[in-house]
Amino acid sequence: MALASTEKVALGSIAFGIFWMLAVFPAVPFLPIGRTAGSMLGAMLMVMFRVLSPDQAYSAVNLPILGLLFGTMIVSTYLERADMFKYLGKLLSWKSLGPKDLLCRVCFISAISSALFTNDTCCVVLTVFVLKIAKQHNLPPRPFLLALASSANIGSSATPIGNPQNLVIALQSKISFQDFVYGVLPAMIVGIVVNTFILLCMFWRVLSVQKDEEDVVSVKEVEVSEADVTSHHFSPATMSFSQEWNSTLDGEMTISRSSRSNSLGEFGNRISSSLEIDSHHAGSESGKMHTESKENGTTTDPFTQLENMTSPRERKVTIIEMSNGTNLVDINGSKDMAVSIQISEEKEGPIKKWKGLIWKTSVYLVTIGMLIALLLGLNMSWTVISASLALMVLDFKDAGPSLEKVSYGLLIFFCGMFITIDGFNKTRIPSAIWDFMEPHARINHPSGIIVLAVVILGLSNLASNVPTVLLLGARVAASAALSSASDEKKAWLILAWVSTVAGNLSLLGSAANLIVCEQARRAHLLGYDLSFRKHLQFGFPSTLIVTAIGLLLIRG
Repeated sequence: MALASTEKVALGSIAFGIFWMLAVFPAVPFLPIGRTAGSMLGAMLMVMFRVLSPDQAYSAVNLPILGLLFGTMIVSTYLERADMFKYLGKLLSWKSLGPKDLLCRVCFISAISSALFTNDTCCVVLTVFVLKIAKQHNLPPRPFLLALASSANIGSSATPIGNPQNLVIALQSKISFQDFVYGVLPAMIVGIVVNTFILLCMFWRVLSVQKDEEDVVSVKEVEVSEADVTSHHFSPATMSFSQEWNSTLDGEMTISRSSRSNSLGEFGNRISSSLEIDSHHAGSESGKMHTESKENGTTTDPFTQLENMTSPRERKVTIIEMSNGTNLVDINGSKDMAVSIQISEEKEGPIKKWKGLIWKTSVYLVTIGMLIALLLGLNMSWTVISASLALMVLDFKDAGPSLEKVSYGLLIFFCGMFITIDGFNKTRIPSAIWDFMEPHARINHPSGIIVLAVVILGLSNLASNVPTVLLLGARVAASAALSSASDEKKAWLILAWVSTVAGNLSLLGSAANLIVCEQARRAHLLGYDLSFRKHLQFGFPSTLIVTAIGLLLIRG
């Protein structure tokens, strides 16, 4: 196929090159604007350079995919509130039989959860769980971090909602949810088993001792209790996390005294572990939240004392979590001015507990109903959006906090990527490259499948898997359709399998890998990290072996 005009080819290539550079290296020194802004820049340049008209740019945005991503994020948020991921964390350490058993659990739990709730969400949630469990049992973190990231990628290949590239493939190919699972699930199951076996072989000696000397770090020892392991909270869409001991305290709180408890009323929207209050603000607010004790006719309310303090310096209120589940509020921390009060959450009555149980059960039932509807072949985007709206209604409160957890930056990134990829396709460069490769990459012959897999592996690690699917998907399917309809379907599934497993090849191959690395880096008190070299030592052989075995099991 002939290329477009020289001007369009040159300008379109420049716009795509800028998008690719910022997608792969979002913090380049001369333009550190990130992936989302880079995607928008690439899309804007395609229009400014007249590679695409404004109308063509708008039509390039795939709304079903955006709807599916949005709905999946909302459902994951409500599942987190229903403590589903907390239960997954407990399952990791429940009656563990040792390091090797724990490694196998990480692999299989990560694979199953990523298939149902996307690989990125799985990695955001489980990374800190894994680090805490490794710390608790004095185990090296590296095998478990690799197990989590690689298994999440492999597991996500089994369903259309497991990762973004599968969403694109399922909607472009019109393969039903059931057929998609039927075609890829055997390869995924065997792939997880093989990947786990490779991990065990590589780290057998390391997991047979208490501590890997390579991963010992000079940090202060932190005792990790069983409760701390299961107290992790996260924000699935924004990839942020916090500990329960540093979580937001909302709603009504009570001051516990030896004889009685009095309500504080509204204590503000948020109190963090260390809250600075200036004297003027403290004086005005404490008047609204005082409780008085008539013992000896004196006022013993700490907030009233805070109000009466004449020192102009800032007052510091520190909330300290006690081992018995209560909290101490320490004002200024000095003996002469400090007042400590005991704060505990309002005891829930039986009715409130039953309401919470019913709500959690409803969340799980809606999620199961959504999965059943997807298996029955209902429209994927509208099914997931309907499930997310049902959860908002069942919650029976303002959905704003849940909607705030949606990664709108990711949705914008996809919008810009759709426009940029469509503009690059208008230059006809991808078509020309495929015309050259197509005779050697037909899936009706083993050598053709090998060539196609190598091309997908390479592009997925160079240009990321979603752009690779957008660039190659239609062309690979059209080539396979010349043989038979079953070959066309198989070509889509091969593309899904290889582009997903390709993410395990290097640390930069998948967003899930980067999430695990970043979450491990943020958990600096545990001193754990995952480097590019350490990932490649395992990722390169594992990816080649798992990809090859899976190709033999893909069913068209």
